[in-house]
Amino acid sequence: MTAQQLEQIPVYTGEQIRAAEKPLLDSGQGRLLMRRAAYGLAKTIADLLGQKRPQGAYGACVTGLIGPGNNGGDGLYALAFLARRGAEACAVLIRDRAHPEALEAFRAAGGRVLRAVPEQTQVLIDAILGTGYRSEFTRPEVPGLTQALRAVDDAGSWSPTVVACDLPSGVNADTGAAGHGVIPANHTVTFGGVKQGLIAGRGGLLSGRVHTVDIGIGAHLSKTPTWLLAPSTAAPVPLRPPEPAGHKYSRGVVHLVVGSAQYPGAAQLTAGAAVGTGVGMVTLQAPAALRSQVLSAYPEVVGTEDAAAAVSRAGGVVLGPGLGNDPARLTEAEAVLEKCLEAGTACVLDASGLGLIRDQLRRRGGLGNNVLITPHLGEARQIAKDLRDSVLTGQLAEGPAKADPVEAARRIAGRLDCTVLLKGPTTVIASPEGEVLLHRAGGLQAAGAPGLATAGTGDVLSGILGALAATQGGDWLQVAALGVSLHTAAAHRIDPHGQGRFGASDLLAGLP
Repeated sequence: MTAQQLEQIPVYTGEQIRAAEKPLLDSGQGRLLMRRAAYGLAKTIADLLGQKRPQGAYGACVTGLIGPGNNGGDGLYALAFLARRGAEACAVLIRDRAHPEALEAFRAAGGRVLRAVPEQTQVLIDAILGTGYRSEFTRPEVPGLTQALRAVDDAGSWSPTVVACDLPSGVNADTGAAGHGVIPANHTVTFGGVKQGLIAGRGGLLSGRVHTVDIGIGAHLSKTPTWLLAPSTAAPVPLRPPEPAGHKYSRGVVHLVVGSAQYPGAAQLTAGAAVGTGVGMVTLQAPAALRSQVLSAYPEVVGTEDAAAAVSRAGGVVLGPGLGNDPARLTEAEAVLEKCLEAGTACVLDASGLGLIRDQLRRRGGLGNNVLITPHLGEARQIAKDLRDSVLTGQLAEGPAKADPVEAARRIAGRLDCTVLLKGPTTVIASPEGEVLLHRAGGLQAAGAPGLATAGTGDVLSGILGALAATQGGDWLQVAALGVSLHTAAAHRIDPHGQGRFGASDLLAGLP
């Protein structure tokens, strides 16, 4: 089975959404689009209130932070809909002006314009900017706003519920870049399609649960090379089972060049993950003392010093976790990488193995489409230095309002002719052809696997990926998607409430 059997949702840049809206705007349907968006926003808020209050929206205080443009207009029309359902609708104008027709409709429905956020606010609508991104965006100085959001900062709970209109104001719709002034949302109601900035980068951490409203632009949306994997914690990750008549070699062999005297645990984690994912044989190329440690925990692992024979049998190879700066281990890994590149064997480069890219740039100008590299952002920045690529360096900028992880992963994949799995709260998987899969731990529900941001979890992922390469077939884009989904599913299985109180070795027990 492949990742195509995982649910995938198309993801669009803000520019693609705007281009799809343009024919309707040009034909005079702008007001219709706004009303559809506003109705969808209002209905979502009413549904959320209905989950908390038996009377639903009736009597609830809903306050909007209203900007001067169309996003503010969406918010005002939504408040007018809610006022007609009995809500106490309030609007705080961020500037002294607002969308005139929407403001008139809001007042006609009984809405009140205030200068401060009322203390009794139960839902706070962020309708300041939407797609009107400004990198220098700062949280508006509205009386009562700091008090309303204090629970977010002090107790980690939300009071009131924050609902962003289209995007949290200050989040870039294309990249997810965002400054520090953004108001984090519990929910984002976005219009026309899922915007990339709600999933990627900091936007993926600020958008909360994403709800999509159909405003009638589907026929005008262009095809996109970017998809969001929408994992389900209830359904198992679809893996192809072994053949009933299979044997250890036909079931797949994965070869590991991992661990060192400095980092023996990395070898155990990688080997344990490969074994637990399901593979016919795991072979380990490592010093005798390290092999002994791993075999004491996993006696089914086969130690070997014959790298050529091991690679010739392997359907997947993992290089790098725990090698550290051990020159002998790095030399071994480099020799195995050469064999993989010559034979076309699927190969995962992680951690210390990423340092081998520098020599391959000198020798070959890159890697090859049989290679998957798995850097985090810091390692990706080192790759940008090795490539001497100023554009890539800018895309990986440390400033929160500048980074563009999707285009960075796509650029690295193209420059190195390999598949890239860029780790982060939202994982970006990019093929050399420019296709991208995004994986946010909760899909549209929310980002939510904090326990994976700990030492050793990347070693577990590498073991999973190596085993899947040996057993599942398909290209790296699909195999990597399965691997990330399996990795996250294991975290959800042992930590269903997202408390993050587990170590990397606990993940092994969470593998199905």
